[in-house]
Amino acid sequence: MGSLSEWIQQGWYKGSPWLVPLRPLSMLVSLEAKRRLQRFRKEKPSPPVPVLVVGNITVGGTGKTPLVIALVQAAVARGLKVVVVSRGFGGKIDHYPHLVTADSNALEVGDEPVLIARRTGVPVILDPDRRNALDVAIRDHAPDLVISDDGLQHYALPRSAEIVVVDGQRGLGNGRCLPEGPLREPATRLKEVDFVVSTGGGWSGAHPMIMRPADITSLATGETLDHQAFLREHPQVHAVAGIGNPKRFFNLLSILGLSATPHVFPDHHAFQPADLAFADGLPVLMTEKDAVKCAPFAEPHWWYLPVTASLPEGLLEQMLDRALGKDADPVV
Repeated sequence: MGSLSEWIQQGWYKGSPWLVPLRPLSMLVSLEAKRRLQRFRKEKPSPPVPVLVVGNITVGGTGKTPLVIALVQAAVARGLKVVVVSRGFGGKIDHYPHLVTADSNALEVGDEPVLIARRTGVPVILDPDRRNALDVAIRDHAPDLVISDDGLQHYALPRSAEIVVVDGQRGLGNGRCLPEGPLREPATRLKEVDFVVSTGGGWSGAHPMIMRPADITSLATGETLDHQAFLREHPQVHAVAGIGNPKRFFNLLSILGLSATPHVFPDHHAFQPADLAFADGLPVLMTEKDAVKCAPFAEPHWWYLPVTASLPEGLLEQMLDRALGKDADPVV
């Protein structure tokens, strides 16, 4: 990608001495984050309905959305009425609150909200003011449970339980707060939350989450092929990823046996047809999050690979019980 964003992230995760002069600013960010958390804990606001926050403490994606989808599906299977609230990062709408449905334009409202709506069928309410989104959810939908996609640091939003997702491959980088490092809050925040979940690798004290690939799906027709059938027909592909950690997607394709030419785009990239106009006619395989933005102008040879979050048995139930104020045996 060669962008300023990529250069900064390489510094955060691989170590760069040029970041050291930014340490005074990072210390100020850390102190302010601690102050805001202390005030929030002191006030202890109680939500009007159970609220489960799924967030992270680093900049960039860590795999929150598959976990949110899994939690919603588990809650719906219990017979609970669920609403998701989200900021809708990457969207272009200028009026809030906004209700996202499976038919919403991902380029307008953001890729993750549309993906959640399509995979779960529950209402998704966008509003940078998460508290306002919560109030609208209660007024218009009377939910049994509200799940916040991100919003861990949005302390105007009261919550019943908190889950933090960390990228087990990249970790916390240099462990510093912005701008010297990738952290939104100090790493000690992980000790404050109810659950820590790790994607893509082991993390001490965290519950592992594995991304299980589903059948590969055509953007244009909805046709599906299992991995072996796709590999027989298309052993070589262009792999496209505009997500927080593209390497995780490319590694998954390698595990499936595909020979992929990787193409990295910024997280939440607003794709245009020219971005995917490769001259050799090979199939293009992308993430499902990217596919919701590319579907309106999909070509016949474009495909996406859905993934589902796989967690230790009983963990989703324990998370829901914690948010609902019920006792549950710990999952180890």
